[in-house]
Amino acid sequence: MSHRSPWKIFCVVPVYNNAATIKDVALRCTKLKLDGVLVIDDGSTDADLTELLHDLPGVNIIRHERNRGKGRALMTAMKYLSAQNVDYMITLDGDGQHYPEDIDAILPFIADNDYTMVVGTRDFENSNAPEKSRFGRRFSNFWMYLETGQWVGDAQSGFRVYPLKYISRLRFLCSHYNFETEVLVKAAWAGIPIVSVPIRVWYPENDSERVSSFRPFMDNVRISLINTHLVGLRILPLPRRKLVKSESNREEMLAALKNPWLLMRELLKENATPEGLAVAAGVGAFLAVLPIPGFHSVVILYAASRLHLNKIMAFNIQHLFMPPLTPFLCLEAGHYIRYGKWFTELSFDSLVKELGLRVFEWWLGALVLALPLAMISAAAVYGCASGIRRWRHGKT
Repeated sequence: MSHRSPWKIFCVVPVYNNAATIKDVALRCTKLKLDGVLVIDDGSTDADLTELLHDLPGVNIIRHERNRGKGRALMTAMKYLSAQNVDYMITLDGDGQHYPEDIDAILPFIADNDYTMVVGTRDFENSNAPEKSRFGRRFSNFWMYLETGQWVGDAQSGFRVYPLKYISRLRFLCSHYNFETEVLVKAAWAGIPIVSVPIRVWYPENDSERVSSFRPFMDNVRISLINTHLVGLRILPLPRRKLVKSESNREEMLAALKNPWLLMRELLKENATPEGLAVAAGVGAFLAVLPIPGFHSVVILYAASRLHLNKIMAFNIQHLFMPPLTPFLCLEAGHYIRYGKWFTELSFDSLVKELGLRVFEWWLGALVLALPLAMISAAAVYGCASGIRRWRHGKT
C-alpha cells in the first residue's frame, strides 16, 4: 500500500452546506494516497456534491436526502466501510478547519494494531479559536474524565481515527454532535486505547465567516443530556464488555495498598485541579446533606470512585454537614414547605409519635437544600484551589 500500512484506511468527510471548502478538503485528502476518500453529504442544499466533486478520482459520495445529523453521517460511513472490511476510518470536518496533511503524523500511531483510537488535539494557541470553542473543549474534557477516568486532549475534536472492527460493535443512542461524546466514552469503557495527537487548526479571523452546522442551544442541550445519561450509567455498578484486553495494574494497586504513604499521596493527587476538587466537593456535600445516617461515608466514597473524583476532598467535605446542624436545617425547611411555619414544638408526641412525619420533612428539606449547599461548597473550594494555584505560580 502506498501509505505503508498493513491496514485498510479511508478518509471520511461529513459535509453539510460546505460547498465553498469541501472540494479543497477532498482534493487534499486524495493526495495522501490512502485507500479511499468517502464524503457523506448530509442533506446539503448549497450544492450538488456529486457534480462538484465529479473530477476528483477516488472520492466516493453517499448522500442523505435530508439533514440527519453529524452522528448519523458518521454511522452511515461506518456501516459502508465495515462492509468493505476497512480497518480504520479517519474523519475530519469539511469546513476547512482541519489540515488533511496532519494525517501523515497520525498514521504511525495506528501502524502496530487495528484497535487504537486517535483524537486530534487542536492547537488553540496559534489560531483564532473563539473563546466558546476553548470553553467547550475544557467542559468536554472534564466530563470525559468524569465518565471514563481518562484525560483526552480534545474531546470535542472531529479529527479522529476510528478502529472500525471495534467501534462498529458498540451501540449508540445519539445522531448529532452528541454522538462524538458518546462514542468516545463508550470506546474507553470497551477498553479501546485512546491516543491524543497534536494537530493544526484553522479559524477565520471573523467568526461570522465560518459556516458551521453546530446549533449552540439545541446541540449543547443534546450534549448535556448524553453526559447526564453516561454519568448515570457510570455510577451504576454494571459490568462493561471489554473489546480490547488492557494490561492489568493489579501489581501497582497491591503495592500502593502495602504503602499507606504512597496510597495517600496518590489519592491527594487524584483529579486535583481546581475544577476536579470543586466537583468532588459538590458531590460530597450533596450526598452528605441527604438523610442517610451511617451510610454517608460509604456512599460518598463509592460515588467518588465511580466518577474518578478526588476521594479525599469528597470524603472530608461531609464533615461540614454533620449532625445536628444540617439535619435541623433540613427538618425546619421541610416543615416550613409543608405548613408555612417553622417547627418549634419539641415534645414526645412531635418527635416520637410523629416520627414518620419528621423523617418525611427531613427528606423534603434535604432535597431542597442539598443542591444549593453543594453549589456553595463547590464554588468555595474552586475559589480556594484557584487562589492557591495562582499563588504557587506567582512564587515560581
